[in-house]
Amino acid sequence: MQNIKRHLPAAASLLVTLVYPLAIWLGHGRVEPRLLALLLVLAAASRLPALKLNRSSRWWLAGALLLAALAIWNNALLPLKLYPVLVNLGMLAVFGYSLHAPPSVIERMARLSDPALPAYAVAYTRRVTQVWCGFFVINGTLAMVTAVWASAAVWSLYNGVLAYVLMGCLFAGEYLVRIVVRRRHRRLERQPDGPHA
Repeated sequence: MQNIKRHLPAAASLLVTLVYPLAIWLGHGRVEPRLLALLLVLAAASRLPALKLNRSSRWWLAGALLLAALAIWNNALLPLKLYPVLVNLGMLAVFGYSLHAPPSVIERMARLSDPALPAYAVAYTRRVTQVWCGFFVINGTLAMVTAVWASAAVWSLYNGVLAYVLMGCLFAGEYLVRIVVRRRHRRLERQPDGPHA
């Protein structure tokens, strides 16, 4: 029960993030943007428990509340459509900073299941972190383009569906590459002269 309570805020935040694009699209033209901004306030509130854990969450919260305030002040939809851009910027900052100040985000995640990572795995996790940084740059750019120049329906389709499909493809592709890399290094380690044979 204690374990469920600990993960409840993260699950709530994820749920709000997932339904956000759909809610904005459904509300577009029916509900005033200043009322839709309450969804962004809700998304920000769902992240409050994470504030004690890391500094990046504070910047993310400030950004989300600023977008909500702009939407309420101007009764405009654009600040609300910029939320996925903010999410990608936040993730890019976290992943990018971990490359500057190791261990990388992916290495930390990998060490949860295998604390004694071999050297090749550390290098591999760093490379995967770099790939995710590239993904956040591309995804954030597309989120910006759809927010500024596309219709609410196209914005919602990309940010609510296609972005997650692309993320899933990246997860699946990385998993397959990881299997190949692991098998190759295990095969090299079994050779008499070791990995440099």
